[in-house]
Amino acid sequence: MIDKEINKKKLAEASGVSVSTLAKLNRSESVNVEILIKICNALDCTMNDIMELIPVEREENNNGG
Repeated sequence: MIDKEINKKKLAEASGVSVSTLAKLNRSESVNVEILIKICNALDCTMNDIMELIPVEREENNNGG
């Protein structure tokens, strides 16, 4: 958004995504992939530009196996 010089309200209008849904992204809450696609289309970018996949560490098996 900084590179495109666009604020949340303008992004919401351009993408058709509500401001409350954009707020979910700021809180790292789940959103539908369709929302991400709308944001990418509005910003003319790819999903790699707007998100990062962080692997979840697996819990070690307590019984040694």
